[in-house]
Amino acid sequence: MTGREVQQVRSFNRFYTNLIGALDYGRHLYTPYTLTEARVLYEISHGHHVDAADLRSSLSLDAGYLSRLLTRFEEGGLITRGPSERDGRRQRITLTEHGRATADFLEERSRDSAGTLLKRLPGPDRSRLLESMTAIRELLGDTPKHPAPVLRLRDPEPGDLGWMVQRNAVLYAREYGFDLSYEALVARIVAEYAERHAPLWDRTWIAELGGERVGAVMCVRDGIEALPQETGGTPPSTARLRLLLVEPEARGRGVGQALVSACVGFAREAGYRELVLWTNSVLSAARVLYERAGFELTAEKPHHSFGRELVGQDWRLPL
Repeated sequence: MTGREVQQVRSFNRFYTNLIGALDYGRHLYTPYTLTEARVLYEISHGHHVDAADLRSSLSLDAGYLSRLLTRFEEGGLITRGPSERDGRRQRITLTEHGRATADFLEERSRDSAGTLLKRLPGPDRSRLLESMTAIRELLGDTPKHPAPVLRLRDPEPGDLGWMVQRNAVLYAREYGFDLSYEALVARIVAEYAERHAPLWDRTWIAELGGERVGAVMCVRDGIEALPQETGGTPPSTARLRLLLVEPEARGRGVGQALVSACVGFAREAGYRELVLWTNSVLSAARVLYERAGFELTAEKPHHSFGRELVGQDWRLPL
């Protein structure tokens, strides 16, 4: 090892930290958060059960610094803290609704920034860059111990529809404060699908990562409450996307995009003229997925449902 080699490493570090705005991350991405704060929010939002000790270990942060940072997050309404389910001596960290929206916003800004960087390069140069990044990580010891889990979309099997009801109810209560009336709505939608779905027009996908269920979505006739023979044989023109769900630990891995793409592709192949959906404005991460797929917001209306004051949204994608 020579002094020249050491200088080259240091020179690259200075170049790259300046390129990604590491020294002034908030201004670089037009956010009020530093790089460390954004990274902590990212780890919390992508973890299934996050303890303060886990954050300290995974991010190599000083315990006192992390404690002060989490206190600021709590005072700002981004997180709540409580005893860990695994060990009562540990602190369990959970994002609030505001925290989830903030983490999603930072994730979107970071993705856009990386995308802008890559767009500057022609295809062959992008490939060279990504291959070089992989080589750096491997050579410096960041090689995964296990291969990345494979994403698979499949048809529902016995028990999957019940799982969709259970996970929707649990996650929407935890992340958005929805009450039991939401679980009742999901149960009706799922039961309606099980009783009246026609394979030509209706389909459900279950997403798996490494063999574990991590997401789901439905694509059904708009008006599935009528059996096909009750419509007089008239082909339906409108499909409806329903019950898009991605488990917290699987977010950021392309699961939601794969589910939405599968729904859009099926609707096109089935001959529908448009795909519509209804959601609520608090589901900011889902909105990003819909916009990327080409959906347009057509209407908004305030309503009181699921124990909350919400703003319902209608989205439409011409096919």
